[in-house]
Amino acid sequence: MVFRNVIVCHMVPGSEQIVGGVFGHYDQATRPQDLGVIGRYLLSHHDLYIHVIEREQDPRISGQTRGLPAFQKIAEEIGPYVTPYPRYWKNPSDSVAKEFYHWAPEGEPPADTTLTVIVGRIKPGAEPDVARVFAESDAGSLPTDLGVTGRWLYSIDDVYVHLLEQETSAAEATRDQHGDKPAFGKVMQDLGPYIEPYRPETWQGPQDSVATVFYRWQAQD
Repeated sequence: MVFRNVIVCHMVPGSEQIVGGVFGHYDQATRPQDLGVIGRYLLSHHDLYIHVIEREQDPRISGQTRGLPAFQKIAEEIGPYVTPYPRYWKNPSDSVAKEFYHWAPEGEPPADTTLTVIVGRIKPGAEPDVARVFAESDAGSLPTDLGVTGRWLYSIDDVYVHLLEQETSAAEATRDQHGDKPAFGKVMQDLGPYIEPYRPETWQGPQDSVATVFYRWQAQD
C-alpha cells in the first residue's frame, strides 16, 4: 500500500523544466528514501503546481513527515516559480491538500498501475457531497469496468484534486471511452453542482481536467 500526500501551489507557466531540474538534482544528491519517501510526481495544470509524494508508510504512523533532506534549499531555488495557493496560507503545511475520500478494492493491487491526476474547482464545503457521489459509484461496477485500483480525493481552498489509480492496460484501453459508459455520465452529472473545471472557458471534455506530469522520481532501493 502506497501512502500519498498532495501539495498544491501556484506555478509560473512554462517553468516546469526549471522546477523539475531542481528536484532532479536533489533527488540524486540526497536520499529521500531514508525519510520513507519512495516516489514523487510533479504535475502542472494551467497555473497550478501539484506535487504528489509517495511513502512506504503512513507518516502519521512512521513520524517521517519531511519530504526531502534539502527542503529549505529546494524551497529557495523554486521560490521564484512556485508560490502558495491558499488565501489563508501562513506556513508550508497550509499547502498540503486535505484528503476527504479514499477507496480501494479488496485484495492486493496489481503490480503495473498508472496514476492519473484530475484537477477542478470545488464548491466550498461540498466535500461530503462529492464523497457521497463517489461512494455510491464505487459501490457499483464502474471501478471494476475501468480497472480502478485506488481513488483519493483532496481539496485545498477551492481546488479539487482526484488521484485515480488504474491497471495500466485498463487505463490505456478506456482513456477516451469514459463517455460511453452511462454510469460514468451519471457521476459527472451528480458532481455538477459541486465540481467545475479549473478553467471553464477552455474546458472541452474530461481530458482537459487531467494534469500533466513534468517530473517523476522513484526510489531504486
